[in-house]
Amino acid sequence: GQVERDVRILPLLAPRLPVAIPEVLATGAPSGEYPWAWGVYRWLEGESLPAERLGEAAAAAADLARFLAALRALDTAGAPPRRSRGVPLATRDEFVRDSIAELDGRVDTSDAVAIWEAALRAPDWDGPPIWIHGDLMPGNLIVRDGRLAGVVDWSLVCAGDPACDLMVAWMFLGADSRPQLRSALDVDDATWMRGRGWALSCALGALPYYWETNPPFIAYARRALAEVLADPG
Repeated sequence: GQVERDVRILPLLAPRLPVAIPEVLATGAPSGEYPWAWGVYRWLEGESLPAERLGEAAAAAADLARFLAALRALDTAGAPPRRSRGVPLATRDEFVRDSIAELDGRVDTSDAVAIWEAALRAPDWDGPPIWIHGDLMPGNLIVRDGRLAGVVDWSLVCAGDPACDLMVAWMFLGADSRPQLRSALDVDDATWMRGRGWALSCALGALPYYWETNPPFIAYARRALAEVLADPG
């Protein structure tokens, strides 16, 4: 259903956001040659920074803040319902603990449980649902000349807890630029802590899932885990 969702949702968002997002130029129906709906999207100039170059992302913190502020300000009428993102962190508890168990002996997760449990203790979002991208990982952020130029892969877009999108603070930014993002968005302590929990849960989940198949994504996840574990909160 992603192509159909993109056709419906992306034109509503694109004129109201300060960076480029995908534009569907054409769609195709399932057939005997390819069994799913498919789309042709306009090319976005730029690059996704590999993990070893994410130190270059500091200049994009202000761009990210503007993007998230604009997204959050939009009327949520017509937004897709929450599924796996924008939901309370507690719904991911079993998944996170299973991931930690799978990683025993492969990466240092010694402090992960304590950080995860601290995130779970943060009060849940009690405001109205807010537009979220849902998957603000480095591979979905297009950078050009050091600035954020585009945001792709809106397959998890919905309205829910805005803390989910704060995963980007640990998955894309570093300790030097995280405070800039938080200050620009005026994030309260509970939401920031839940955002840290989202970053931790996504990093922990990616590691066992992609361990053998996707080295670049593993590099992202390892870096994000290190950023979370090193962050005093």
